Amino acid sequence: MGFNCGIVGLPNVGKSTLFNALTSTAAAQAANYPFCTIEPNVGRVALPDARLDTLARIAKSAKTIPTQLEFVDIAGLVRGASRGEGLGNQFLANIREVDAVVQVLRCFEDPDVTHVEGSVDPVRDAETIETELMLADLDSLERRVVSVGKKAKGGDKDAKAQIDVMEPVLAALRDGRSARSVALDDDGRAILKTLGLLTSKPVLYVCNVEEAAAATGNAFSERAAAMAAAQGAAHVVISAAIEAEVALLPDAAEKAEFLEALGLKETGLAQIIRAGYELLHLITFFTVGPKEARAWTLPKGLKAPQAAGVIHTDFERGFIRAETISFADFVACGGEAGAKEAGKMRLEGKDYLVQDGDLFHFLFNV
Repeated sequence: MGFNCGIVGLPNVGKSTLFNALTSTAAAQAANYPFCTIEPNVGRVALPDARLDTLARIAKSAKTIPTQLEFVDIAGLVRGASRGEGLGNQFLANIREVDAVVQVLRCFEDPDVTHVEGSVDPVRDAETIETELMLADLDSLERRVVSVGKKAKGGDKDAKAQIDVMEPVLAALRDGRSARSVALDDDGRAILKTLGLLTSKPVLYVCNVEEAAAATGNAFSERAAAMAAAQGAAHVVISAAIEAEVALLPDAAEKAEFLEALGLKETGLAQIIRAGYELLHLITFFTVGPKEARAWTLPKGLKAPQAAGVIHTDFERGFIRAETISFADFVACGGEAGAKEAGKMRLEGKDYLVQDGDLFHFLFNV
């Protein structure tokens, strides 16, 4: 089960610097955190999770395998992308394929790096990208609503359900609002997802500041943060230049010392990865044994058989029950044996809703 975030932005905002640092960091950690470059602009990175190391230490696991997110470096966007300007068609095609959007905003002044708009204004830049995406969605939806509307008038129930979603979304787009701004129930959100609209995807704003402002932010990033808050969107403040330097340091202790000297507790990349995970409403469950301690990714709200299916489809198909221990109980009891002895291992059935941090042994029969 793959989840990916597309990194987007105008030219010269630090998007490629960020992506290169992201993938360099992952590659440097390959001994412990598997890294895979699928294409030149796609990289998988490990989700920082101290719980996994704790589980491995208690269980004396030979290795740890973290859960991962995929990041896609999408071609830069310019005004007119919705009409095919620049690499517009490629940009729009690529962004349709991702689950969430990480939008990099330039929040630094640098006379040596030209801004395509002639000045630094992260809110304007975000609006430029959002406008192009809304125009593309508007064009797509206006063409589709005609044919679906005819089917709905003919009594097609599925088409009627689609129209009930399309019409308020179309009204929002015409009013200059994104598809994700429309309030829908669970069924409506499921239909919205099938429409493949660009502005229906969740957004994380990454404010790229100069090195001196990495710990505190600056006036530009404060404006971007206010915009994100007004939209109900998430944001992080990083310095892509610092991330590029950190990626070159081979030793974890050196990285920590370098960050501490700058007043930073962790890399901006760690913030982005974690925020991307939260943006997609994902949770982590674990499998632990002497060979390996492994983290697995699952969308919130799914049940035990679906978690089993993440590991192998046969596990879901033949699911019987799941031996389950919470992370807190595993740690408090000193491992699986202690948890069993203390009565903290539970047998959960097909209706069990998976909780973040659950440890599982799946019993199945096929």
